[in-house]
Parts: sequence; structure tokens; C-alpha cells
Amino acid sequence: MTQNYGELTYPEIAGQSEALQGAWEQLGKQQEFITNYLGNKKYEEVVFIGSGTSYYLALSAASTFRKWTGRSASAYPSSEIYLFSEQAVAGNKNKLLVGISRSGESSEVILALDSVKGKPEWTTCGITCDVESTMAKNVPCLVSPLGKEKSTVMTKSFSSMTFMLQVAIAKAGGQQGYVAELQQVMSLSADTVTRGQVEAKNMIDTHSELNKFIYLGMGTYNGLAHEACLKLKEMSCVWTESFGTLEFRHGPKSVIEPGTMVCVLLSESARAFELKVAEEMQAYGAYVVLITAEKGEDTSFADLVFEVGGSSLSDEARAVLYMPLVQYIGYYTALREGRNPDSPRNLTQVVKI
Repeated sequence: MTQNYGELTYPEIAGQSEALQGAWEQLGKQQEFITNYLGNKKYEEVVFIGSGTSYYLALSAASTFRKWTGRSASAYPSSEIYLFSEQAVAGNKNKLLVGISRSGESSEVILALDSVKGKPEWTTCGITCDVESTMAKNVPCLVSPLGKEKSTVMTKSFSSMTFMLQVAIAKAGGQQGYVAELQQVMSLSADTVTRGQVEAKNMIDTHSELNKFIYLGMGTYNGLAHEACLKLKEMSCVWTESFGTLEFRHGPKSVIEPGTMVCVLLSESARAFELKVAEEMQAYGAYVVLITAEKGEDTSFADLVFEVGGSSLSDEARAVLYMPLVQYIGYYTALREGRNPDSPRNLTQVVKI
């Protein structure tokens, strides 16, 4: 390994359990935000926006919001609201716009929030990791205090903001059962981080033939699959794609051949269907990785099964437990390719336009 490669990214992936705890504690001080915004039923549509990783976080947040509150929610890239808001969201609805940005400085998020300012049908708020950021000064924000990062690539910031939004959504919906589930997730997190590092390193070190990487997920895990793909692409510049698990069978599976890793973020809700897809891909020559709550006879065919625990928890609550393994896969693939995960090609920590 080239000296100093990954010196920022590695401890940030490793530090996400502490970041979850920090988000939990901070949220205890921000109940007024939950009451005024996410829990306020006057909003007929809650619109989550972000760019890049933050957009994938928005996808998962909107999915969780719909399931846990029974209310309408959607997710869009920030630019869609800034440039195409009338095509994205019906104009006659009373809407809450939730901006998501690690730095709070992403131009597209700020432009989107500013673009609806003063319009009576829109209210704005956000979530960030920087309390001193432009976004945090412009709109009321949840703040993940330990999510801030030095590396270009988002890792613990993604996990901590995902977790923080989930706790806020559970509280907004009066779902104390989900709040309790998320408290259990905190207790499982450190172990998944530790084991994720070991499993990812071993897989990349012992399978140099892997040159295509595909991530599949459904429901709340669809956004996670896209984020897993982006982590690998950003850090290592290898060929990678992401799809809905069953959608992958409708054409894209033609790319499968020996040397392809297919990682399925396995839900309990659709477990049997998703495992059929995984078995089919293995038959075509794929190296199959399953991330799941619990191993079983039905997963024994896979090349690697990574258990996160929490089989009694909802799929949505387990979301952040799926991230350490895929983040470390991106990290170790970058090192294998001779690339520095801290400084991806062509990228900066804050994207401005």
C-alpha cells in the first residue's frame, strides 16, 4: 500500500458507530425541529433532496418516511427542484422541502432551497454535519455532530445522517417501537464495522479476478445499493452499477460473467425473491455476496454471507448496518488499484456550480 493512502477515509469508516451515538444524543436536543417539521401533518408532501450520496440518502429517507408515518414523501436530486420543480412535485400541495448536505455548502441544495423561498406552499429545513454552514444558517437543520469528515468521500456522514433522520421520522410518526429498534441498531453497529473491515479486506485480497461490481437492493435498500455503488466508483474508479434487485433480471443481467461480484442487500420483506435472483446470478458465473440480518440454509449457496444481526428489527431500521462492509469494499478495492481513497480523481469534497 502506498504510504498515507486512506489515512483519512479509514478512520472515518471506523468511526461511524460513535457518529451514530452522537446523532442520537443531538436529536434528544432537537425535539422542536421534529414537531415543527417532520411531525407536522399540515405538510401534504415531504420532499427530501440531495446531490450524489445525499440524494441516495434522500431515497432511503423518503421510503422510510412513507412506511413509518403513513404520509406522502418523495426524493429528488436537488437540481430537479431548482430547475424542474413543477415537473417533480404537484404545485397545489403544501410541501416541506428537506435539504440534505454533509457540508451544508452544496450549491445545488442551497439553490433548490432558495428557489422556493417565499412561496407559500413551500417550507424548508435540512440536515447537515456542519452547524456553521450556509445551509444551517439559512434554514432550520438537524445536525449530526460527529458526522463531519476530512475525506472527500462520504462514509460516516452518510450513516449518521441516515440514522438521525430515521430516529426523527420514527419520533415524528409516534412510532416508539421503531425508536427502540434504532437504539438496538446502535448496539450492533460497532461489531458490523469491525467485522466488515475484516471481511472486505479478505475478499479483495483473495479475489483479484473481480473486476465488475454490482449492487442490488429494494425498498429502503435501493438507495443504499446506489450509495454502495457510488462508494466503489468514487474511491477505485472500477466498473460498477446498481439496480433494484428484481429489475436487474430485466436486461442488465446480461453483463454477468466470471469476475463479476454481485452484492445483494437482502431484506427480510422480500428475502425469498431476492435470493432467487442471487442464485441465478451465481449460475451465470457471478461471485455472490449477501448482506443479511441472519444466515440460513437459504443463504448457504453464496460465496460470502455477511450477517449484521437484528433479524427481529424492521428492514428500515437495519439500514446503516449494511454500510460498513460496502464502504470497506470500496476502500480496499481502491488500494488494490493503487488509488488513494482520500482523494478520488476529479472530485472535491464540496461540489459547487
